[in-house]
Amino acid sequence: MQVLDKTIPSAAEAVADVPAGASLAVGGFGLSGVPITLIEALLAGTATDLEIVSNNCGVDGWGLGLLLAAGRIRRVLGSYVGENKEFARQFLDGELEVELMPQGSLAERLRAGGAGIPAFYTPAGVGTQIADGGVPQRYDGNAGILLASSPKEVRSFDGRDYVLERGIVTDVALVHAWRGDRVGNLVYRKSAQNFNPLCAAAGRLTIAEVEELVEPGELDPAHVHTPGIHVQRVVHVADAEKRVEKAMVRP
Repeated sequence: MQVLDKTIPSAAEAVADVPAGASLAVGGFGLSGVPITLIEALLAGTATDLEIVSNNCGVDGWGLGLLLAAGRIRRVLGSYVGENKEFARQFLDGELEVELMPQGSLAERLRAGGAGIPAFYTPAGVGTQIADGGVPQRYDGNAGILLASSPKEVRSFDGRDYVLERGIVTDVALVHAWRGDRVGNLVYRKSAQNFNPLCAAAGRLTIAEVEELVEPGELDPAHVHTPGIHVQRVVHVADAEKRVEKAMVRP
């Protein structure tokens, strides 16, 4: 039986056709599980005006923060914006559009998109600007609000109010996995699992960088987090850089 080999020789080749204006779901949480090799390959390319869906937009000088500092990101949809001074500067100066949402809602929106669910109701955000609208999304550079979020549909079920959130599907997804085989089955290691499986399913084109590349059949099916059906390209990156966000040691 012929096996469909999804491996790509390099990260540069894997992202070469990502167009300007593309939407990207990017895995990672803080500095854990970030597809840094694929991000750096994008940085070396020419794609710009990107819309990023990720828990956070990296930090100054690393991760998605590299694309941000290069002025390649137009819009960010996420749940956390700390640890990045350049992000704050661009947002307040009107250079960057930002949509913030509860972290659980972001995770479920990605999961729903990957599962083919167009929308769902959640209690998270009811009674706040998340549901009522008015959250600043773009400033005019002079402390004025150029664009604010719109109100969302709220319905009552069994006496409790819920807000309607849309599922997220992106043009491309970039994820980092511990192990992967040539047909795209992926295993994430410990906390690096975070948003990676959700992003992998939500991308129309999913590109995975893997630390260990194995042959089909070597992964225990019971341990696979992302089935290969969700993944179109696999890149082996044995020496991917990993950073510690905050070193915590005892005195």
